[in-house]
Amino acid sequence: MVSSATDPHGRVDEDGTVYVKTAAGERVVGSWQAGAPEEALAYFKRKYDALVTEIELLEQRVRTTDLPPAQADQGIARLREAVTGAHAVGDLDALAARLDALGELVGKRREEVRVQREHARHEARETKERIVAEAERIAAEETHWKNGGERLRLLVEEWKAAERIDRPTETALWKRLSSARNAFTKRRKVYFASLEDQREQARVEKERLVAEAEAISGSTDWGDTAAAYRDLMRRWKNAGRAGRDVEEDLWTRFKGAQDTFFAARAAAFAERDDELRGNAEVKEQILVDAERILPVKDVRQARQALRTVQERWEAAGPVPRDSRDRLEGRLRKIEETVRSAEEAEWRRTNPEARARAEATVGQLRSSIEQLEKRLAKARDAGRDKDVKDAEEALTARRAWLEEAERTLAEFS
Repeated sequence: MVSSATDPHGRVDEDGTVYVKTAAGERVVGSWQAGAPEEALAYFKRKYDALVTEIELLEQRVRTTDLPPAQADQGIARLREAVTGAHAVGDLDALAARLDALGELVGKRREEVRVQREHARHEARETKERIVAEAERIAAEETHWKNGGERLRLLVEEWKAAERIDRPTETALWKRLSSARNAFTKRRKVYFASLEDQREQARVEKERLVAEAEAISGSTDWGDTAAAYRDLMRRWKNAGRAGRDVEEDLWTRFKGAQDTFFAARAAAFAERDDELRGNAEVKEQILVDAERILPVKDVRQARQALRTVQERWEAAGPVPRDSRDRLEGRLRKIEETVRSAEEAEWRRTNPEARARAEATVGQLRSSIEQLEKRLAKARDAGRDKDVKDAEEALTARRAWLEEAERTLAEFS
């Protein structure tokens, strides 16, 4: 017969029966006849430690890995059953509590997974709706057939990579995507089928334009013919492209007719410009005389001198195009200077403007005098804020007075 032994979580009685203590009371976990009671407790504690190790491993997997909640629940249920009927000595209630806590954690993880999955489905639905909308736009609007076809192919790949959503919505969206692809393919086939007709119409129109261009290539009516060629070019661009085998030849003929006309016009203009070089030299001398008007000292004399210059300028006649802007720019500068001097003289002698300037100066001087008195009173009374306000107002009005006096001085 063995002696008894006790432990905070279990005991061995005198006949070798081993008990574990739980909140529900004691229960038998085994018997021991082979040695001392302490050895029995040690043996059944090792079984308890094995359960602790299993629970710790499951806790670690739940906390540090992406263990699916269903698998975690299976592990918890198995260990809960093992703890409930464990032939072990130890704090089984604590192990049950740890499993309860772990179950709550798995419940939270399950809810997180559910929310994440719902969010992923929502994003997948938005993605697939966007894909379908773009595919339908391409089917209805895209005319760059190569780019459109490639983009549709990429949209299908993106669809396949996205998460699946509920079957009815998935099926309906896929039908719309398939319909869009079919519509694009059909529209592309119709386009290429009609392209030959368009090219034939463009060939006929461009042959007509070439004939018109060649017919007027020898014209010497430079202005009207240049306008006619501009209109022909506009119509050429609007005609579209003819077949590749004739487009280049037609353009060569059309461009050749244009070049013939514009080369003749350039030669005629060059000859005329040579004849006008003498006029340019005359105007160069007129400008030298005109620039002596500046700076303007007597406005009336300057205006009379400028009028004479303008009359001589008109009498000198046209000049070559490459000199026109430069010469006329120099004359405009002189005219603008004289005009500015006239305006300044008018402002200087305007009695109403002078009276307004004098009134402004008087008002500002009076305002400054009042502000200086206010500043002195504020300083005497020690009112720092009023001193600051008066000083700022004085600074502003003195600046205004200085500007107003300069304006008044211009009337002297």
